[in-house]
Amino acid sequence: MLVDRWVSEDGWDHRRWTWPAPDTGAIRGSMIFQAGRGDFFEKYLESLNEWHEAGWNLTGFDWRGQGGSGRFLTDPTVGHIDSFDIWVSDLDEFARRWRHETPGPHVLASHSMGGHIAMRYLVDHRPGLDGALFTAPMLKVSSRPLPERLAYFIARLFARFGFAEQHAWQENERPSLPGSSRQKLLTHDYDRFTDEHWWHRHHPELNLGPPSWRWLVSSYASSKAMFAAGVLERVTTPVLIVAAKGDRLVSLKAIREAAERLPNAKLIVDDKAAHEVLRESDEIREPLMKQIAAFLKRIGSPPQ
Repeated sequence: MLVDRWVSEDGWDHRRWTWPAPDTGAIRGSMIFQAGRGDFFEKYLESLNEWHEAGWNLTGFDWRGQGGSGRFLTDPTVGHIDSFDIWVSDLDEFARRWRHETPGPHVLASHSMGGHIAMRYLVDHRPGLDGALFTAPMLKVSSRPLPERLAYFIARLFARFGFAEQHAWQENERPSLPGSSRQKLLTHDYDRFTDEHWWHRHHPELNLGPPSWRWLVSSYASSKAMFAAGVLERVTTPVLIVAAKGDRLVSLKAIREAAERLPNAKLIVDDKAAHEVLRESDEIREPLMKQIAAFLKRIGSPPQ
């Protein structure tokens, strides 16, 4: 695996990673994997390794403003963005070059906030990819217990009156404690949960705190555009969405609506998984990975 830099057309310096398929001649195709808010690809090395061993060329990059791709604000703990359009544009630029330089079929895989940006990319640019995989996509943030419109209104008020670049909420209690509320939100597997904190300790530059109020406003605005009448219906790419019934970070209602409106989508909703389905306990994760593998096998080229 190679970790290097990618500079976008506007000059922003991103951290990029590339993992070519094994040199066996059995190349299935090429895949971009994009992680979620505050994420970094190292958290998903277990799943990436499975896809790599199956013959996929893999690549991806850290979203600007997080991971190893710098920050927007002087306070590096604030997850900030002025508009999700910036991220959609970055993905479009990266994917255009990727499709030109790598063999097909071409698949875009994404998790959580990465899934939001990936879906926006599909509806805005209609790139004609061969497949798209979404795990727990943040098509809409979960605003519970507040109604969505009220939560959006409150976020706009805070952003307008001087809090745009401040944390929209506080950190949970120490996340390294077994059974902590943050662990329950993400995964039932304590070892996989603590792996994230190993990376934080050894690479503190990857750590990111809660989002800003402007991020929250931008998220609601982007979701509103995505779910406008007739938008999702124009995505013809074969799509697999893996979601968690008990997910408290993203809206399952929005995921179900998207799956119904997308012309060529399959939705899997797991009754036991938490938000990070790729990092769940084995009894939850393995059946889901088998269904993902079957989806990718149908898209990928047969072994040579």
